[in-house]
Amino acid sequence: MITFAIEASTYTGSVAVIRDGVLLAERDTAMRGVDEERLMPAAADALRDAGVAPNEIERVVCGAGPGSFTSLRIAAAIAKGLALTAGAPLVPVSSLTMIVAGARPALAGGRYAAVLDAMRGDVFASVYTVTDAAIRTESPTTIVPRADLAAYAAVHSARLVGPNEEQIVLPHARGAVLLGSAIPWPDAADLATWEPDYGRLAEAQVRWEAAHGRSLTV
Repeated sequence: MITFAIEASTYTGSVAVIRDGVLLAERDTAMRGVDEERLMPAAADALRDAGVAPNEIERVVCGAGPGSFTSLRIAAAIAKGLALTAGAPLVPVSSLTMIVAGARPALAGGRYAAVLDAMRGDVFASVYTVTDAAIRTESPTTIVPRADLAAYAAVHSARLVGPNEEQIVLPHARGAVLLGSAIPWPDAADLATWEPDYGRLAEAQVRWEAAHGRSLTV
């Protein structure tokens, strides 16, 4: 089974090509501060390095958020396009899970609070237990004020891990290697209706609503 995975919940995107649980190729690329979109070229490079044509992809995994609105939309568009082209299912996976599963070196056994920036002084967080055999989700994704994050971790007896935490780990597409073994496969999404879980409204929408004093109709 050939799986193509893509993750872009932060300002660094990543892709991975996996065959039967073995990582064949991976790429990282900047999602911010560049003049051109680089995630699709990274996908093409990884597929070429793996010797896999787009129509040979049998499953697409996409980091589902929460995280950066624009980066998530780019990744979702690429994931949907490849899934549609290949006639493959699209499987969304929490980007917080991709922090824990994609860590290199692998996280030692224990409890971890995976954290991503939610802007406005907040973070997204979820707790996981890591063992030699499995990664288990122990809490739903929640928004935590950055000032309360240490207390949140203490309550859950968890170590903080994420792009801006003491243990720095970015979510990465290679975390899809553990799906089906350490992590159960999530359900496939409906290609026509699925969108990432942005976690909260886009910053541009928040500013618009504040300026106009009403909700933005979408």
